[in-house]
Order: sequence, then structure tokens, then C-alpha cells
Amino acid sequence: MTDDYDLDSGPDPAAFAAREPEPERGDEPVVHAVGVGPGNPEFLTPRGERAIRKADAVVGFETVVEFVADRTDADLLTCGYRDEGETLAAFAERVAAGERGTAVLMGDPNHSGYQFLGKVERAVDAPVRVVPGVSSLQVAASRARTPMEDTEFVTLHKSGDLADDLARLRRHAGERHLLVLPRPFDLMPGDVAADLLDAGAAPDLPALVLERLTHGDESISRTTLGDLAGHAGEETPFSDLSVLAVRRA
Repeated sequence: MTDDYDLDSGPDPAAFAAREPEPERGDEPVVHAVGVGPGNPEFLTPRGERAIRKADAVVGFETVVEFVADRTDADLLTCGYRDEGETLAAFAERVAAGERGTAVLMGDPNHSGYQFLGKVERAVDAPVRVVPGVSSLQVAASRARTPMEDTEFVTLHKSGDLADDLARLRRHAGERHLLVLPRPFDLMPGDVAADLLDAGAAPDLPALVLERLTHGDESISRTTLGDLAGHAGEETPFSDLSVLAVRRA
């Protein structure tokens, strides 16, 4: 990849991943896409750990692979955004040669992992089975006491146009709880709060910024939407491992 690689170019790989249900289970070799949890190894499921341990090659972003490096003897193929294409191509060659491949994604692949899942599916000529994990979103819902059935969830942690996602948040603010995965660092909690206020949301809505959930330095900032909007802009006090919860009125 070159330095001018455009993350917003081309069709959305998330749409490719969601184009149809997983195929029926058969005897053919498969690639597993494993959610490794929020970073605390206690939240890695036994099923996911088994798929990682039995793999010949494990692929994923370096920050994700490092969480499971001590759980397997597989070759670890790590990437960043700019070299993920060539890394996935190397992974696909290993799978095509008959090796067992596992892709790892932070949290649960069903929560903001669909773009990478789609890229894995495009790269390999084999069925891809998702092994769900525990996500920081699920932990945030527990900490903020926002039941999923009463909550609007939106992930902004992806490339591409986010206009529809932001519109959903504006539409439901105050009527339903909101759980938001921000996008580092242009759409952080303060930026989302300011956008909601501009759309008419009440400034006294309770807001929580939950950082580094399940880690030893986990923290929760309890504030209001109005006060949180004061952190809008490029300078933010919050980490890139944040979840924003806005409780309904």
C-alpha cells in the first residue's frame, strides 16, 4: 500500500460480509473470524481460544494479535491499515495451501468488525465462520445499565460516510438509550455530544464515557451531554478505547 491509500475508496467491505447468511455447515475447511473480547484475556471464549490455538496462521491488526499471541504456536500475520491488503493476501495463500487460518478481531466481529470481516472473506477462497466474542459494547451496556432492547447502538469506528449513523443518533437521543463507539480521533465523545445538541437533544441528558473497559485502568466519566460537548474538537481527554453511553430522559 502507498502512503496515499484512501480508507474511504471502493465498495464497503461490511456490505460484502453481510450480503448473505453463512453457508450451511459442512466438512470443508473453514477460516474462523474470532472476536477476542475487549482486551482482557478472561473475556476470550473457550470456542474462540480453541480456533486460535489450532490455527496454522493467525491474521489481524497488530494491536489485536498481541492479545492472543501467547495462546497459539501459529504464525502471526499482523497488519495496520496501510498493509492489510498484502497481509491478507499472504494469509489467503496459506489457507489455499491447506493450512488452518484464523482471523482475530477486537471484541465481537458483529460490533464494528464487519469491515475487516468482509476483507477477510474477499481475500480467502473458503467459508468464513464467525466466532462471536464479548465486546466492550456489551460491557458498557452493563456498566451504564442500558438494556439492549431499549438502546440504539451505532458504531462510528469505521471508514466511509457516517451521515446515516449520525442521523440515527440524532433521531433517538432522549427517546432511547444510546451506545456509541466513537471514531478516533475526529468523532470522539465530545464531538458526538456537540452534534446531538445541535440537533436539539437536551443538554441535561446523563452521559457516560467508559474507557478501557475490563482493563486494570478502566475508568468511567459520568457527566451530562451539555458538559461533554465542551470537549468537542481535536483535543480530547478520552482515549481511543472509549464507549459513549447517553441515557434516555
